[in-house]
Amino acid sequence: MVHAELIALRRRIGAQILGQQTLVDRLLVALLADGHLLVEGAPGLAKTSAVKALAGGIEADFHRIQFTPDLLPADLTGTEVYRPADGSFRFDHGPIFHNLLLADEVNRAPAKVQSALLEAMGERQVSVGRATFELPRLFLVMATQNPIEQEGTYPLPEAQLDRFLLHVRVDYPDVDTEKAILALNRAAALEPAGAAPQRRVSQAQVLEARRAVLGVYMAPQLEDYLVHLVMATREPGRYSAALEGWLRFGASPRATLALDRCARALAWLDGRDFVTPEDIQQIAPDCLRHRLLLDYEAEADGRSVDGFIDALLARVPVP
Repeated sequence: MVHAELIALRRRIGAQILGQQTLVDRLLVALLADGHLLVEGAPGLAKTSAVKALAGGIEADFHRIQFTPDLLPADLTGTEVYRPADGSFRFDHGPIFHNLLLADEVNRAPAKVQSALLEAMGERQVSVGRATFELPRLFLVMATQNPIEQEGTYPLPEAQLDRFLLHVRVDYPDVDTEKAILALNRAAALEPAGAAPQRRVSQAQVLEARRAVLGVYMAPQLEDYLVHLVMATREPGRYSAALEGWLRFGASPRATLALDRCARALAWLDGRDFVTPEDIQQIAPDCLRHRLLLDYEAEADGRSVDGFIDALLARVPVP
């Protein structure tokens, strides 16, 4: 039953976000794997619309915050407000206490704001002064960043990037999809204001789906394959001489955990109770690209992290 509800949600979001099925699937994978995702792409590619569509299909609170260079940590976490009536302070919760948070253009915020977001993503809590406040059990951050404009931005530190379960890149739609987007936009503009609300998935169903994902079977040979993929980012020379010298730093154990959870979630979404090598290979670029640092010489030679991952998948033996 819960699987049917999530598949119906997948179809509804896909009908609203045309040409970005990978982004839709990664949003649902992050939701099912209880993680956060960073989405990178040019403006106007439905990044914001995708997470708003997800929020509209779940019984959960949603908030969008535009990150800017003058943003303060308190604008994200909330702040203590003085109450003259009794001379006490009361903590007013900030937008980070919503279930789904869209951090738009996250790389425009200064380091202190990024640090506050880092704690919330990693520890599922917010510390203000000497008090600590728990975040909701269902808590997902989707952060976006624009790759074509770097003026006035603060590159995300590697420690924070590692907190993201997935790093997804979106590209422009093709001709037919662009025409379909025009038709969809016109239809949405003509839709009556009092249109019936769509069916929503409850938080209890999302938590039930997460438990089901953890029960998806992964063969021991596939676990070995998954671990070897991550190990090959740390010692690539052991797996192929052609990969030697590409990286300064490989993936952390968080990459292993992310690959495991996301491969199971992908299999579950496809209606299977077991993981295949294709599930791991399909999700590997999104789990690894933000956790690898290219060597300076490799960058100078025009190599890329995605190129390394493609070469890695071609060289590590598949069981």
